Amino acid sequence: MLQRSCLFFVLLLAGSACAQAQPANYYWIQFADKNGSSYSIHQPEKYLSQRAIERRRKQNIAINASDLPVSQVYLEALSAKGAEIIHTSKWMNGVTIKASDAVYADIIQSLDFIAFSEMTKPGLALKSTTNKFRIENQGAEIEEAAYGASIDQLKLFNGQGLHHRGFLGQGMHIAVLDAGFYKTDELPAFERLQAEGRILGTRDFVNPGGNVYLEHSHGTNVLSTMGGEFSGQLIGTAPRASYFLLRTEDDATEYLIEEDNWVAAAEFADSAGCDIINSSLGYTTFDDENMNHSYADLDGKTTRVTQAANMAVEKGMLVFASAGNEANASWKYLVAPSDGDLVIGVGAVRKDSIWAPFSSLGPAAGGATKPNLVAVGWGTILQKTDGSIGPSNGTSFSSPVLAGMAACLWQAHPTASSQQIKNALEKSASQYLQPNDTLGFGIPDFEQADQLLSEHDRTEITQNWLAVPNPFLDQVFLYQQSPKVSESVTISLFSTNGSLLQKQVFHQQQSFFLSNLANLPAGLILAKIASDTEVSVITLVKINP
Repeated sequence: MLQRSCLFFVLLLAGSACAQAQPANYYWIQFADKNGSSYSIHQPEKYLSQRAIERRRKQNIAINASDLPVSQVYLEALSAKGAEIIHTSKWMNGVTIKASDAVYADIIQSLDFIAFSEMTKPGLALKSTTNKFRIENQGAEIEEAAYGASIDQLKLFNGQGLHHRGFLGQGMHIAVLDAGFYKTDELPAFERLQAEGRILGTRDFVNPGGNVYLEHSHGTNVLSTMGGEFSGQLIGTAPRASYFLLRTEDDATEYLIEEDNWVAAAEFADSAGCDIINSSLGYTTFDDENMNHSYADLDGKTTRVTQAANMAVEKGMLVFASAGNEANASWKYLVAPSDGDLVIGVGAVRKDSIWAPFSSLGPAAGGATKPNLVAVGWGTILQKTDGSIGPSNGTSFSSPVLAGMAACLWQAHPTASSQQIKNALEKSASQYLQPNDTLGFGIPDFEQADQLLSEHDRTEITQNWLAVPNPFLDQVFLYQQSPKVSESVTISLFSTNGSLLQKQVFHQQQSFFLSNLANLPAGLILAKIASDTEVSVITLVKINP
């Protein structure tokens, strides 16, 4: 009895101490402007990779104030008040901080550059009661084929043609935003990916400095549907692409801070020069109901994560986001950021095209068609953390299956813009003319999308430019059929896998002579000719002596 009384007394003392020293909370602070920034839009190489700059140039996307990092002056002012800077967002012009109640109150009262603020995670966060990665347990047959059972994921949307022609994602960079990548550095489906150095980097935005390979396995499953390769059992839809593995999701809790983690990771992906983002994550309700989104918020432009996803597309990337597994839940509808106006929200079907009954419903709150497209998400073949290859279910897997195949399509048409790729996929889809709230525009057909983009390429070729000689050996002369003089013309030569081979800038000219081309690889070369008013593409053929 004495022991129990003493123990109770100790617990009371501990509770009293906690009451006196409350843990710091997390807050989103949005700045009013970027005054005091030391960066300039005229020197983007100081905050963007060369690959990110080139992506913008290829798609005629101007570098503007949204690309500039937040004001260092403002960050220093927050730090001086006692706030810990967690991560920043240049697109949203804000910062996530960790601060005590007293520090936060002082910041809000004394700093005049703050436009908006809110708590995004309490210091005493309770473990979530929500299963954030709910998987429906409908069965799926496994059929052995050249790719093992994973061939069905490719066949559903006619993607095998691109693979057979050698478009396997080479040269494409994909950012995977997820909850963790447990054992991705050990499991067999990733051996080639690791051995060839195509994991370009990892970063933990939940626990900065953490090891993403020790966290949740959800990202492991997701990655395998794109980058996995296990002879006779699994070949992902982009098995030769390169990947960044970015942890943004805290699987133990659900708070608004995870959207800000997502924003920071998307900006990292942009700055690193990624072509595609896959996000098998979604946000509607939280452990603190005051943070909850309403269905009305999912109008394609309201939530912070959706705004960032749209911005990523505006920067020239493709963004694929799972529509959610909510059809059987009380919510029923899609989740953010799949509602984004520019985002490709992805629902799930079975390999025989039957709608997966858990796949979240559209439309977006504003009436836009959602999901945009669907892919195999019911019985998706993937790498499991016990080392086996087998089926699992969820829009978490239909999204990367589609994202990986889109990387191969973009590889085949390296001068296309992200919007052109998105349009081609939607126009090729099975119910493009009669979309609905379960399948959206339907199942894309990658052979048709390839043809649509090829027709677009040919249209551009015949509009303005001719090349002589073509095929060429070591030099080529380009001229306009309808001459126009531009202030500046940039001519970029690309291989068919999207690699930049050569670039030259000309001023005040109507025709152009390109020499010293003998070292270019033999085969098809795409010449992109960009002036201040238009962009054209010419297909050249390089021959060996």
